[in-house]
Amino acid sequence: MIISELILQTNNLAETEKFYSETLQLEMITKTESSVSFRAGDSVLTFEQNDREENFKYHFAFNIPANQLEESIIWTYNKIELIRNPESHLITNFDNWKAQAIYFYDNNGNLAEFIGRADLDNNSATEFSSKSILNISEIGIVTDKPLDLASQITQQTGVDYFAKGPKTENFVVLGNDNGLLIIVSPDRNWYPTENKAEQHKVKARIVTDQTEIGVEFN
Repeated sequence: MIISELILQTNNLAETEKFYSETLQLEMITKTESSVSFRAGDSVLTFEQNDREENFKYHFAFNIPANQLEESIIWTYNKIELIRNPESHLITNFDNWKAQAIYFYDNNGNLAEFIGRADLDNNSATEFSSKSILNISEIGIVTDKPLDLASQITQQTGVDYFAKGPKTENFVVLGNDNGLLIIVSPDRNWYPTENKAEQHKVKARIVTDQTEIGVEFN
């Protein structure tokens, strides 16, 4: 599964444009009075203005070359403050997923992630930069009944359960290493923080079996 576009809400479009174009140094590809879109490898990341007072706080991830996580840490120096995990390390190992990740917040308080997945065989010899981002690899979706929603998505889109798991009442994953829907209940924290998962509108375009599908949650 590929996440070709991810569309999220923000209550501060100007600061979001500044963060993603200047701090994260993504290419801005479209801009209107109510939205802004950026190139993230093979994906598009779009934010829509929403005038709600509270911040919208999502969790999403970017795939990067599996051999460049240390380089990505160096690249973020003086740009972004990275979040340490409960063991006080910057890098988290996900042995079951054969992956390593680092985490940071954007201007909205969204929890973003760079993740390298060994099974994708995507090592790079090019110096790491924002252009090293390969695609949007994960989006967190919050619902009271994760298993029910996962079943609905599978039936409607054909996206299967992630072979590496897990599949529990409050945490279930659909897709593959290229693109994952992380479906959780609101009683969970977004690792590695103490922040509760929040239920917000998520829109996306996903590609599976050469078919592109628009999906919307919450």
